[in-house]
Amino acid sequence: MDDHSTGHNHQMAPTGVDHASMSGMDHEAMGHGGVDHDDHAVHTAGQHAGHSTAMFKNRFWLTLVLSIPVVFFSPMFGHLLGYAPPQFSGAAWIPPLLGTFIFFYGGQPFLKGGWQEIKSRQPGMMLLISMAISVAFVASWVTSLGLGGFDLDFWWELALLVAIMLLGHWIEMRALGSARGALDALAALLPDEAERVIDGGTETISVAELQAGDIVLVRSGARMPADGVITDGSAEVDESMITGESKTVPRTVGDPVVAGTVATDNSLRMQVTAVGDDTALAGIQRLVAEAQASTSRAQALADRAAAFLFYFATGAGILTFIFWSLMGSIPDAVTRTVTVLVIACPHALGLAIPLVIAISTERAARAGVLIKNRMALERMRTIDIVLFDKTGTLTKGEPVVTNVVAADGVTTDELLSLAGAVESDSEHPVARAIVSAAANSGSSVPEATKFQSLTGRGVQASVNGATVAVGGPALLKELSLTEPESISGTTSEWVDRGAAVLHVIRNGAVIGAVALEDEIREESRQAIQALQNRGIKVAMVTGDAHQVARAVATELHIDEVFAEVLPKDKDQKVAELQARGLKVAMVGDGVNDAPALARAEVGIAIGAGTDVAMESAGVVLAGNDPRAVLSMVDLSHASYRKMWQNLIWATGYNIISVPLAAGVLAFAGIVLSPAAGAVLMSISTIVVALNAQLLRRLKLNPSDAR
Repeated sequence: MDDHSTGHNHQMAPTGVDHASMSGMDHEAMGHGGVDHDDHAVHTAGQHAGHSTAMFKNRFWLTLVLSIPVVFFSPMFGHLLGYAPPQFSGAAWIPPLLGTFIFFYGGQPFLKGGWQEIKSRQPGMMLLISMAISVAFVASWVTSLGLGGFDLDFWWELALLVAIMLLGHWIEMRALGSARGALDALAALLPDEAERVIDGGTETISVAELQAGDIVLVRSGARMPADGVITDGSAEVDESMITGESKTVPRTVGDPVVAGTVATDNSLRMQVTAVGDDTALAGIQRLVAEAQASTSRAQALADRAAAFLFYFATGAGILTFIFWSLMGSIPDAVTRTVTVLVIACPHALGLAIPLVIAISTERAARAGVLIKNRMALERMRTIDIVLFDKTGTLTKGEPVVTNVVAADGVTTDELLSLAGAVESDSEHPVARAIVSAAANSGSSVPEATKFQSLTGRGVQASVNGATVAVGGPALLKELSLTEPESISGTTSEWVDRGAAVLHVIRNGAVIGAVALEDEIREESRQAIQALQNRGIKVAMVTGDAHQVARAVATELHIDEVFAEVLPKDKDQKVAELQARGLKVAMVGDGVNDAPALARAEVGIAIGAGTDVAMESAGVVLAGNDPRAVLSMVDLSHASYRKMWQNLIWATGYNIISVPLAAGVLAFAGIVLSPAAGAVLMSISTIVVALNAQLLRRLKLNPSDAR
């Protein structure tokens, strides 16, 4: 690959990482991450009792199938719908037997979670569900065995309650992001094996066997197995997975190289300086793990409501039993207490949040916004500032010719024609930009011969019998050339604003120059203005020089800029903003953005980014349009409103129905029977489900950003 050294720190977009070529890797044997994934589970024990998404899914489907005969053969359900369940030998035992299996099998995660909430003295949804199904289970068996003359057949209610709660938790957990994904994606950047140089030859060993001081052969196209220093050879190194820059960097003897980066064009030898936990990649890995752990402890909004309902239902149940016992009616006391405790379990509350999340994620996906973490959806409405990574996010990440200046006696079309001819056979991003500019100018591009790459300086070829070179300041210095006065003033202005400048040299004389800059996305202007119109500040972080950052910030009217930020320090910039009391949404695309994406209240990965950035983020923009962030903001506000509406309805139903079931209006002849309570509970669930469906009417179109 030819090299265009311009002397400027000019970032380009990440190329991404092709993990398909790394399938089948045994990352357990790498010994490079040192991160225990289990330490970063997303769910607290109280919420899901340590169970997996697949467990809730499997138990839901089996419970649902078994619930059908339980409901169908239930006398209470048959009475509600006006039909008589079939009568045959053993028919009466179908609901108790299947209901018992459902209680112990489908209800196991809730019973376990409820017990953990008791031990931690933090009652919530699990304990509330456990109490309801346990009371329904005992009361139903008492009725099925004909003990005490009670009519408390809750088998069908027990079965549906367990099925609905399993469905709610399955939906909820499926919406959550996985901390393991980001760590696995980082691990995939390292090769399994390395070629260690021994006695003039090489031996293939596991990366885990490498030690500091070893000499390793890295072939063209291969990844560095560890951090080290080049001892022999030189190559263009793709560091995009670490730096976020697509522009390859020339590395030669004495230069440091980082584990996971790629020698694109030549083989080289390196001496290992750091392995395993000491590598830069492992350091990023640890930052991702720590940041994700710091944002994974948020409790679901519904759990707080469930804690209130637990105390409310328990207190109401105790008072109900005491009151009706004192009134001399033990059967009424038992019946009404059981009814209170069973209907206090919130079918609707169990679905209030998961349904909204599920529909929101679907609606977002249609707008190109992939929500991986439910808390990201809730937090987005509280964001004070959006921190954009510049390259590849606000900009296209590819150089474009923005200006051309020609010396006296040379036209700009002629200049572009010559430069385009020299660059025509190159696939370098800079070369493509110059060839594209030449084509767009309408100039005919002549054929070039004797092409030569001038490593670290530029390129050279023969065009129409003349020797033409294209390169930066390093090439001028080597040839002892200076710019003509007719162009020096113009190129100085380009340099001041941070543009990269390449000179065109014909037969030893500078005949002109071109300015190359990272092109700003038009969508970025609209996104930033729309965010500011919503009262949200916009900041930008970049590794570019201050003058480059200022130029972009001025053009886009950005509120705050962090320039010349090292990849490892982006995480710190997020922490700085948070220390000022701001809630931060980070939008980025490279591996170096991963810790910052995970540290922010909401991490948003741009779709063209690397796999690890997407895994670290709570939200992924499927495309490159930053206006999709607006869709996320609007959806967050809309979904939050639906959550609260559902919570108010679900808890409001309980607050009203529980006293009625307790018999507070019995003196007026108004008593909520177990059957009526079950029906109202089902209606409450339907209302919550229908209200969540209204989210589908929300229009999310990035092109409508304003």
